[in-house]
Amino acid sequence: MMNETLRIIAERYSCRAYDGRLPEREKLDAIARAAIQAPSAMNRQPWQIVVITDKAFIEEMDTEGMRILSEAGDRAAHERFMGRGGKLYYNAPCMFLVLKQPGTDMDAGIVSENIAIAAASLGLGSVICGMAAIPFTGQKGDGFRKRAGFPQGWEFGIAVLVGRPTVTGTPHEPDTSKILFVE
Repeated sequence: MMNETLRIIAERYSCRAYDGRLPEREKLDAIARAAIQAPSAMNRQPWQIVVITDKAFIEEMDTEGMRILSEAGDRAAHERFMGRGGKLYYNAPCMFLVLKQPGTDMDAGIVSENIAIAAASLGLGSVICGMAAIPFTGQKGDGFRKRAGFPQGWEFGIAVLVGRPTVTGTPHEPDTSKILFVE
């Protein structure tokens, strides 16, 4: 049984190559609206969505993140990004930054999935990017948090990079052995 929503979910893939052109504002608005329509416990909505379209800011965070990753000594992670063009954010022109209140990781995850599915439904690529946290942890982290508008007491939750893909990706193969029915 397949409907449009299930088709979008099945065809969505983690895009790691963007052409750098910013999607239309109406698409970004629609994705942001889908983000805040995510469910949350007791409808507390413990998130803030920051849509960063300032390419210079994204590139500055990317450069700082790659520097931190290089200095951290995790050669495998650094080489993985270098093999994908040397960019932490894959030349994405837009970052949906999901800020959260402490202890609300699950809610941030639900929001990020809404963003990714909404982007796919609009013909855009996306990748849910936990590595986007790296620049906020370094020497420039306070400045980045201030520029991104982090309210006092809020934390990085997750980020979703969005843009026009340069290549069509392939969705991962679902492992149906991960499904268990208890009847």
